[in-house]
Amino acid sequence: MPGIDTIDGLLRAVAEFDTDGFELSVTEAALERAGRSIEESGLLLLGEIHGVRENPLVVLGLMRALGLTSLALEWPEDLAPQLDLYLAQGGGLDHALWWLGDGRVTAGHLAVLKAMAGVRVTLFDGGMFTGDWSQRDANMARRVLESHAEPMLVVAGNAHTRTSPTDLGLPMGACLASARAAVESVRIDYGTGSFYNFEPRFTRGYCEGAGLRVAEDGELVVGLPEFGEAMVPHLPVDLLQERLSP
Repeated sequence: MPGIDTIDGLLRAVAEFDTDGFELSVTEAALERAGRSIEESGLLLLGEIHGVRENPLVVLGLMRALGLTSLALEWPEDLAPQLDLYLAQGGGLDHALWWLGDGRVTAGHLAVLKAMAGVRVTLFDGGMFTGDWSQRDANMARRVLESHAEPMLVVAGNAHTRTSPTDLGLPMGACLASARAAVESVRIDYGTGSFYNFEPRFTRGYCEGAGLRVAEDGELVVGLPEFGEAMVPHLPVDLLQERLSP
C-alpha cells in the first residue's frame, strides 16, 4: 500500500516539504470579493479535492493574502489536543485518526501549520460518519460557528463548501450561508495531475489559469493547472480499527 506508514517517514516528509517555493497569484477583483466575504461574514470557504500536494500551499497563500490568523480544517475534532502537541513539541502523531489515508491530512499540511506561527486552528469534523450526509454537514457548520474564531478560512472537501443545496443534500456551505448570508466559497480548479485518496489516483482536466481569480461563471476559483500527489499518512484498515476500538 503506497502512502506513509511510519511516524519517522511522516516527519521526514514534513521536513522535506517546501513551504516557500509556491506563489499564489491573485487578481484584484477576486481578492476584493474574498476580502468582502471575510469582512461581512467573518468567513471564507475553500473547497478542495483531498490528497493534492498543493492544497496546503493554497491555504497558506490565501491566509497570507487576506491577513488571516484563524483556520478551520475538516479534520476530526478529537485530534485537537494531538495537533496542539505537534505544533508545540513535534509529537502527538501516534493517534490513529492521523492515519486514515483519505488525503485530508498530509505532510504538507503539517509543514504549513508549522510555518504559520501563531495560527489558531479549529477542527470541525465530528469523527464517525453516521450515514446522514446533510446532518454531518449541519454539524460541521455548527462547530465552525461555535468556534467564534472569525475572521477565518474554512477548508473542506469541495462537496461540502458549496453555498446552495446539491444532489448529495444540504452542504456545510449552505448551512453557513443561511447564518452568514455574505459568505463566499472558493473552489480549487484542478487541471491535470495525481492525488492520494486511500490510493494514488490520476485525473486529467482543463484549468483556465493559475491563481485566485473570478471565473467566467462568476465563481471564485484558485487555478492549479498542474498538481501532484500529496504524502499522506495511511495505515491498513485492520490496524486502524484495532487502534480506534474502545
